[in-house]
Amino acid sequence: MKSRGRSLSRVSLVSSFTLLLSFSILSGCGHSKHRAELPSPPPTSEPSATESRPEGAAKHDRLPGTGPEAESADLAEPTIPAGTKALATETGKASWYGPPYHNLRGSNGEVYNMHAMTAAHRTLPLGTIVKVTNLKTGHTALVRITDRGPFIPGRVLDLSLAAARRLDVYLPGIADVKVEVMQTPAPLQTGGRWAVQIGGFPHQEAATKLADHLQRRYRTAKVLKFASPAGDWWVRVRVLDDDRGRAQKLAAETETPEGAVFLVRLD
Repeated sequence: MKSRGRSLSRVSLVSSFTLLLSFSILSGCGHSKHRAELPSPPPTSEPSATESRPEGAAKHDRLPGTGPEAESADLAEPTIPAGTKALATETGKASWYGPPYHNLRGSNGEVYNMHAMTAAHRTLPLGTIVKVTNLKTGHTALVRITDRGPFIPGRVLDLSLAAARRLDVYLPGIADVKVEVMQTPAPLQTGGRWAVQIGGFPHQEAATKLADHLQRRYRTAKVLKFASPAGDWWVRVRVLDDDRGRAQKLAAETETPEGAVFLVRLD
């Protein structure tokens, strides 16, 4: 009996240890499985305050204008000689654009960096330096024109994120500004290569229909349709010799039930 009791005790001890070990293993497996099933934190989409650059699906883990990328970017404003006088002035609404255009090639051939002091304009020569003044806050900044836009009626300028922050446009998204042309690499009133841009269209079919119509009507023109990085569709018409007068005439004659028609300088 005594020997049997010791045997039973050993069996009981082994059984208890086995149960404890099994419980620990199962608990560990259950914990790992639970962690694996936890959803990842939802990525944040950087806000795009401009309708002329349609919002896309670019997603980031930090706020725009922060982090190593912004710190390493050249945020310096362009420089101009002291006493430089404005060559031309216009007023209107400015917006800003970032994703999904950040790190894509701009109209001047450079890769667009939303942390640099640049802007988009429809008709000023690429490389032009303009002084922008926020008419509400009085803040000013010099920016270089590197891209084309904004393609929204009533807007005259699309600022980079850095410029929008400097000019108090980032948070409101849109602001009334004065744009003064300080330096330009080419004449404003003569020369240049010109085209007409129409859009945006939410569906490719509408862009295709308009492009086909314009190609039949203007046989000497080159009509292109293309998707923007944001997914909508645009039509661009390059008239014979990229002539400004022909482009202006085509823009005046063209109507579209969707989008809008814009005269745009290519160089």
